[in-house]
Amino acid sequence: MLKKIFPGKGKTTNVSDGNDKKDIPEGLMTKCTNCKTIYISKEIEKNLNVCLNCDHHYQQNAWERINSLFDEDTFEEWDEHLLSSNPLGFPEYLEKIKKDQEKTDLNEAVVTGKGLIEGLPVAFSVMDARFRMGSMGSVVGEKIARAIENARKEDIPFVIFTASGGARMQEGVLSLMQMAKVSVAVKRHSTAGGLMISVMTDPTTGGVSASFASQGDYNFAEPGALIGFAGRRIIEQTIREKLPEDFQTAEFLLKHGQLDQVIHRHEMRNTLSLLLKMHDKTNQKPSIRKKVGGHK
Repeated sequence: MLKKIFPGKGKTTNVSDGNDKKDIPEGLMTKCTNCKTIYISKEIEKNLNVCLNCDHHYQQNAWERINSLFDEDTFEEWDEHLLSSNPLGFPEYLEKIKKDQEKTDLNEAVVTGKGLIEGLPVAFSVMDARFRMGSMGSVVGEKIARAIENARKEDIPFVIFTASGGARMQEGVLSLMQMAKVSVAVKRHSTAGGLMISVMTDPTTGGVSASFASQGDYNFAEPGALIGFAGRRIIEQTIREKLPEDFQTAEFLLKHGQLDQVIHRHEMRNTLSLLLKMHDKTNQKPSIRKKVGGHK
């Protein structure tokens, strides 16, 4: 049937339904990696990249997530001009950066800015795993730190969606320093009475998970997200024990008290909106002081 509709045009790929194979235009159909159900790709995209059959959460890129959360036409991007250099002279590093820029249409692995969620202002950082696996170099750390500082100065909440393979090895210790820098910015924001909400998505690993991703006033995650520091195999070899099957999943972390909640992507905007309303400083009523003793 599909061959009749698309006779020999464009690239094709084989998708098996269990009985036979059909050649279809590349990208038209998507097979769920979890339940193996086959869909038209646009159906998955309309469902926020969540499988309609088993609720498996696929990765969202930065702009897909931003568009699904913010009020329309309210997002203001910050620091998009910041670009990575090659401070250690690592071979072919800038060439790889350029390839990812062309592939993702992003300048770096995080998009930062400010927008409205149901009319309430919030500063945002959204990491994108397509760009160098969301690894954190100097520019990623600088953009996140600046976004938190802007949130503190404007006295608005800060929300971060993390997706990262950890520190970026091509920048060595300069990359590792970003954990401390961002953590200091988080502390300053908190001391000033600011709200931080962290949402860990698949994957959030390495130095990102071990630092600012876990420092929110609320720490959330998406279903099934891989969250951890070292890899499973390394841990098993070190402790010489077999780890549970669900180890380093969002559900495992919730069960062991390392998360406040695992939130379905369809409920994310409503949850954020509720928390922003709860913590909205402009709408809080002044406390009523009871007078003790007689009137003067």
